[in-house]
Amino acid sequence: MAVKTDIEIAREATKKPIMEIGAKLGIPSEHLLPYGHDKAKVGQEFIKSLAGRPDGKLILVTAINPTPAGEGKTTTTVGLGDGLNRIGKKAVVCIREASLGPNFGMKGGAAGGGYAQVVPMEEMNLHFTGDFHAITSAHNLLSAMIDNHIYWGNDLDIDERRIVWRRVMDMNDRALRDIVVSLGGVSNGFPRQTGFDITVASEVMAILCLSNDLADLQKRLGDIVIGYTRAKTPVYCRDIKADGAMTVLLKDAMQPNLVQTLENNPAFVHGGPFANIAHGCNSVIATKTALKLGEYVVTEAGFGADLGAEKFFDIKCRKAGLKPAAAVIVATVRAMKMNGGVAKADLGAENVDAVKKGCPNLGRHIGNVKGFGVPVVVAINHFFSDTDAEIAAVKAYVAEQGAEAILCKHWALGSAGIEELAHKVVSLAESGASNFAPLYPDEMPLFQKLETIAKRIYHADAVIADKSIRDQLKAWEAAGYGHLPICVAKTQYSFTTDPTQRGAPTGHSVPVREVRLSAGAGFVVAICGEIMTMPGLPKVPSAEVIRLNDMGNVEGLF
Repeated sequence: MAVKTDIEIAREATKKPIMEIGAKLGIPSEHLLPYGHDKAKVGQEFIKSLAGRPDGKLILVTAINPTPAGEGKTTTTVGLGDGLNRIGKKAVVCIREASLGPNFGMKGGAAGGGYAQVVPMEEMNLHFTGDFHAITSAHNLLSAMIDNHIYWGNDLDIDERRIVWRRVMDMNDRALRDIVVSLGGVSNGFPRQTGFDITVASEVMAILCLSNDLADLQKRLGDIVIGYTRAKTPVYCRDIKADGAMTVLLKDAMQPNLVQTLENNPAFVHGGPFANIAHGCNSVIATKTALKLGEYVVTEAGFGADLGAEKFFDIKCRKAGLKPAAAVIVATVRAMKMNGGVAKADLGAENVDAVKKGCPNLGRHIGNVKGFGVPVVVAINHFFSDTDAEIAAVKAYVAEQGAEAILCKHWALGSAGIEELAHKVVSLAESGASNFAPLYPDEMPLFQKLETIAKRIYHADAVIADKSIRDQLKAWEAAGYGHLPICVAKTQYSFTTDPTQRGAPTGHSVPVREVRLSAGAGFVVAICGEIMTMPGLPKVPSAEVIRLNDMGNVEGLF
């Protein structure tokens, strides 16, 4: 029997009207702004009214370093949310929105999979409620106003060589990484070198995801450093007088999006910074709202725990005052085999020795997450090709690490396939075992924070940075930014900055190519190795197979 694709399963879903989903959480219909029948935004006034309520328990879903075999982190997040509801808990899922870049590039979709999905799948993976378009527009409005200010006399004495604000678009387009603008003569302005990042790397995206409300949003937008004067003093977005108009563009985008799982349970899908080049978590406002409305909130952090979980703990939880009750690390037998040296084409054959050889990658993530004081359980995301002996090898290894691994079949069975994990998560969360603390204190110097992440999380020997980078960090400390956390931009495929280094390598160093101040978002970005803030399309992009069929339905998203 042919296995149905994710999009076929999603299209067969029996969705409930979004007002019914809101009612399950106690959201009155007048506080839902509907976008069609199956998605809505939650109003700011209702969110403010929740302030006095107690918080539910926050569960983080993270993963091992991803492989081309796929780990199914979002699928497990959605499945666990359904599983908790199945065992009688009032649970809410919180995930990120999908970027058009990877949807048309390599990934193809980001709404979960199999029978653990969020719907409407096609719309979530395409334009959804327009949040990313609003973020792109707000970001580029500031870009336009900077060049316009210079064109009309440059009253702020901005040094065009020191403008640090680039442009963005929500697409993978390597041709735009490094460009020259304003060619064509006097009427077009003053030529200068700049470039594009992908929208998910925009500081505006990070700001929206870390802001508590519209007032906080506007203040943070105003705090953006866009460049420096000829006297080397910072120029802020508020100096350009763009923060008000940007807030207007982001007014609706700040409201969390409510949708549903295939089992008609509530899910907030809001914000979407990548974890390899940004901070990798859904919005604070969606998470905090969900915590006021549910007993359990299941959220994910992008890519492996070395990136997503570290940033969730050290940036999002630190800034928002969140205290996670437990963490789930997603792993697959297939990925253990790949980490053990098996080629992707050979993953279907049993190879217990390779599984054992690949497990140290999982072990390091377990140790790292435990290092934050958060109790851990491992979810083995089941594939049909997994054998009992391979599953037993993973379980035995995880037990040696002082944790438990639970086989999860939510992709094929929905909530019925993940009940055991749901019970374990409740047990961990209600035990009070979480003693969460960030990796480093606010007052630690910036370079030392970077070294702490590199040594404690990546298990590197050293951080390599030119004197100019160290001097820049010291200058930001002198300017009052020394308390900010570090957001590392590096490959998601390895603990190192070399994507080919699988497993749990040691003896490596972390080269820092560039540092960027995100004063509005409230962190410093360290760009390491060959990571790009504007990805490119693969040789055969998903866009080649995405199309409308004869029925007018989308095909090719997966």
